Amino acid sequence: MAQGIGTKLRLMVVDDEPDNLDLLYRTFRRDFEVLQAESAIAALQMLEEQGEMAIIISDQRMPEMLGTEFLSKTVDRYPDTIRIVLTGYTDVEDLVEAINTGKVFKYITKPWNPDQLKGVIQQAAETYKVLKQRTNELRRALRRESLFNTMTTAIRESLDYHSMLQTTADTLGRTFAASCCTLHPVTDDRLLPEAFIYQEGSQGVQETQDQETQDQALQSPLPHPTDDFLMQAVVQRQIQTAPLPSGEGFQLVVPLTYQQEALAVLSLYRRAIDQPWSPEDIELIQGVAEQAALALSQAKLYQRTQEQAEQMRAELAVARQIQGNLLRQSLPDLDGMKVQACCFPAREVGGDFFEVYAHPQGDIWLAVGDVSGKGVPAALFMASAISVLRRELSQESPPEPHLVMQNLNRSLSEDLVSTNCFITMVLARYSPSTCQLVYANAGHIYPLVWSSRNVAAQLAAGEASAVEPLYLKVRGVPLGILPNWKAASGNVALNPGEVMLLTSDGITEATVATAGGNVGTPQTVTAMLQQSGLWQMLMQEHAPLDLSHLLSRIRSHNTIQEDDQTILSLEVL
Repeated sequence: MAQGIGTKLRLMVVDDEPDNLDLLYRTFRRDFEVLQAESAIAALQMLEEQGEMAIIISDQRMPEMLGTEFLSKTVDRYPDTIRIVLTGYTDVEDLVEAINTGKVFKYITKPWNPDQLKGVIQQAAETYKVLKQRTNELRRALRRESLFNTMTTAIRESLDYHSMLQTTADTLGRTFAASCCTLHPVTDDRLLPEAFIYQEGSQGVQETQDQETQDQALQSPLPHPTDDFLMQAVVQRQIQTAPLPSGEGFQLVVPLTYQQEALAVLSLYRRAIDQPWSPEDIELIQGVAEQAALALSQAKLYQRTQEQAEQMRAELAVARQIQGNLLRQSLPDLDGMKVQACCFPAREVGGDFFEVYAHPQGDIWLAVGDVSGKGVPAALFMASAISVLRRELSQESPPEPHLVMQNLNRSLSEDLVSTNCFITMVLARYSPSTCQLVYANAGHIYPLVWSSRNVAAQLAAGEASAVEPLYLKVRGVPLGILPNWKAASGNVALNPGEVMLLTSDGITEATVATAGGNVGTPQTVTAMLQQSGLWQMLMQEHAPLDLSHLLSRIRSHNTIQEDDQTILSLEVL
């Protein structure tokens, strides 16, 4: 039994002379609880029965065992006990080793001076109290650290928010020797219907009010607190303790709060046959509860973030499908012409778009556009641009391409300017009857035109370096930059065997690997494709032109797509 700091300290006196025992008893009986032993063997047996003593005074010269030998036998089991030896002058040499090894606090020679003996004993008592206080503080600190480590490890092993709640109930229930432990989640100072229960000798169970196991738990011999008692702890943000009705045991209710927000409330129970929780236990429970509340707050925030992210992913998946439906799902089958188009947004939705419109009068309208930025804002402007463009092209006699651009700018510029966005775009009209291509460019990449027959002939003749496409360089500013868009239309003939290609900057700004040409450089280097690199890849394509294959080659160089990629071609057969 350990000594209580606030009660009388226990003093054991060991001497084979009854007169000395009686004298020592009468000297210290008022200040100490004095126990007497007439031999070292009797003293050891008394220690076995009574437990730790604050101070032991032992005679050195005893028949069965020397005092130093007896005291040394008490060191391992009772390290905090203060040990004092009574000895004659001739025994001083025998005490040197015991004193040096810390087994004896002090020695007093016979015959002793009563005042000197009292002073030594008083000093020993003060030393014991300080030593015991520091030992208890260290023990509490070690226990607290051990509990925190146990709680941290258990929480880290939890897979999600709900498993963390069950882990918290299990860990606290086992650690603090509870017969039953119940954890109720709290939201907006309201108890949620689910509960996470630990019962002594069984696995933790998550229960809700609509489960059959909940009814069984409520009918079990272990008591459950009333909602009022739980809410009292939640509202007051303080630990509540109370004996159970009819003396069935003890209950302890602990709110788990973080930054004044109640996250859960913990109920701990002990049966009547067990001891109630000590103030030290309650202080430790409070500390562990604060740690658990912080972890629960982070887990709850993470769960909420995951749920929001999942909801956003679902919504963006629907938005991607809607945006994909805005683009032409099938391209028109045109006599004497072949149209191909591919569009891949960098995110779930993007700002790139294309349009292929066969007018009833016979003209073919082609467009590729790119809204600045990415994601949802760009996708909204992309939808608006396609809507306005189709309205313009569906007229009985559509305006010239540059006038269509002006109308687009007039309809969209106010919204574009207010959000610091703009649209680059190429719009072309091809008239099969005249083989004329009329186009307008609002700050977009130059369209490419080339003759597939001439390119094939020059490549066959080994004149690849002389093969260059025609860049259509008539261009104005992007839409949304100026209130009034002004630029002329360009005009070029597009004859049989020739191809026009439109791309977005996600194609020309893609990073590709190329062979290093200089000594000392790596065998392959990465660089932006640009239009010149795109032309080199086009020349490597086998006839007939397949945009899907071309785009696959470009995309194979990048594990992460950094920008929307759109490409469209018109080939006159």
